[in-house]
Amino acid sequence: MADKKGTKPAATLPRPLYERELYRLQTELVKLQEWVRAEGARLVVVFEGRDAAGKGSTIKRVAEHLNPRVARIVALPAPTERERTQWYFQRYTEHLPAAGEIVLLDRSWYNRAGVEHVMGFCTPGEHQRFLHQCPIFERMLVEDGILLRKYWFSVSDAVQEQRFRRRLEDPTRRWKLSPMDLESITRWEAYSRAKDEMFVHTDIAQAPWHVVESDDKRRARLNMIAHLLSTVPYHAGPSPALELPPRPPATGYRRPPRTLQSYVPDHTAGLRG
Repeated sequence: MADKKGTKPAATLPRPLYERELYRLQTELVKLQEWVRAEGARLVVVFEGRDAAGKGSTIKRVAEHLNPRVARIVALPAPTERERTQWYFQRYTEHLPAAGEIVLLDRSWYNRAGVEHVMGFCTPGEHQRFLHQCPIFERMLVEDGILLRKYWFSVSDAVQEQRFRRRLEDPTRRWKLSPMDLESITRWEAYSRAKDEMFVHTDIAQAPWHVVESDDKRRARLNMIAHLLSTVPYHAGPSPALELPPRPPATGYRRPPRTLQSYVPDHTAGLRG
C-alpha cells in the first residue's frame, strides 16, 4: 500500500463549503467530548503518515474547540538515554487516557516502524520485535476498553515536495522543516516499503488502519473527522440550563487611576492599511 507517486493533485475543496462543514463537524466533536467525559470513556487517536502529509493541521482542527482538560495532544520528542533502555512502549503508556479523556497522538509508537527503521535508529531485531509486539499491545489496549483509532495520512511525492518548498520560503513554517524531512525525499521508496510491511503486521481487526487521502488538506480534515465521529457510539447529552444573572447595582467601587498601572503599548496604532 505505497503512497501515491507522481499522481495529479486532488482539486481543492472550496473554502466556503469547507468552513461550513468543518464547523458542523467540530460541533459534533464537542458532543463527542461531552459523551466521553460523561461516560468515562477513553479515546486514543493515532495520527501517522509521511512528513508534510497534513497530520498536524488536522489535529489542530480536531482539538480547536475541545476542552484541553479533556482532550490533549501528545507529541513526544526523541527518547532520552534512559528511555532508550526501557521497554519500547513504556514511555507511551504513561500518556494513555484515564476515564473521561481523549488523547490525540501526533505520531506514536509507530515511529519504530517508520523513521527509526528507515533511518537506522533501531536494529533489525528491534524492528522485528516491534512488529510482533505492536498488535499484542494494541489488542491489550482495546481489551481493556480503550477506544483506539488509527489514521494514516497518504500524500503524493509531488504534493509533499510542494509543501516542503513552501516551508522553506515561509519564515513562520521554517521550523517545521528538518534535515530528517528533507532526507525523506531521497528515501521515498524505503518509507513506502516500511509502511507496507507495517500495515501487514498491524492492520488488525481490533485496531485497523484507516487511510486518509491528503493531497487536498481540506478534504483530508473533513474526511478524517467525519470518519472518527462515525466510529464512536456517542450521543448528545442534556445541556445544562444556563442563564446570565442580572448585574447587581453599583456599590461605589472606583477603579484606580490608569497611571498606576503599566499598559501594553498600542502597536496597532502605527499600522497602515
